[in-house]
Amino acid sequence: MAPCHIRKYQESDHPWVLGLFSKGAAEYAPTTFRHILKLPRTLVLLLGGPLALFVVSGSWLLALMAGLTLLAALRFLAKYPWTQYVSNCLRTDMRDISKTYLSEPGSCFWVAECEGRVVGTVGALPVGESTLRKEQVELLHLSVAWEHRGQGIAKALVRTVLQFARDQGYREVVLSTSMLQYSALALYQCLGFRKTGQHFFTKSWELIAVPAFELTYQLPSAHASQAPGQRQGL
Repeated sequence: MAPCHIRKYQESDHPWVLGLFSKGAAEYAPTTFRHILKLPRTLVLLLGGPLALFVVSGSWLLALMAGLTLLAALRFLAKYPWTQYVSNCLRTDMRDISKTYLSEPGSCFWVAECEGRVVGTVGALPVGESTLRKEQVELLHLSVAWEHRGQGIAKALVRTVLQFARDQGYREVVLSTSMLQYSALALYQCLGFRKTGQHFFTKSWELIAVPAFELTYQLPSAHASQAPGQRQGL
């Protein structure tokens, strides 16, 4: 496998980036579907609904059709939050990546390139108002093509954001990721991110009981600035 290198985003990367972003989000639909099937209310619906229909109608065929219809509806429900997320991003920050991420020094967007193809992405945007721009920067849209995973590309992309944050003078790097993105959570925690809260992205995420975890990485400069206060408290 040819080595990959990380560089800043260029306009010619746009189709690659959007394709990678959309495919990466779609990969989580099956995981979400399995999660939904394990919810107690789903089990009640899948077992109780067809059974109640059989009791009323006396038809096993009708009950079976009802069960299959419910499964199809749940598959759609599993896909919907991810398609909604992609659609929202394509209307906002991902619509014009250069304008959103490269127009000011406190933000950036990178791609990992291998043999002329974009196989990984990550972005960084400041959090809050302009007066707080050096407090927090948010890591966004970390994604690596399926066939290039396990090669350390995701880790290298995250470290690129961490180094950028240090160079820009930020105190913290923050991000949000769903509880179903197991590999991403493990990667972030391995690199030193800590869970600091949770929330639901939208009502559709709350409906399927998939919270997003908020994670924070405190940069060394932040630790250093806290040290005198900590010593005084001893």
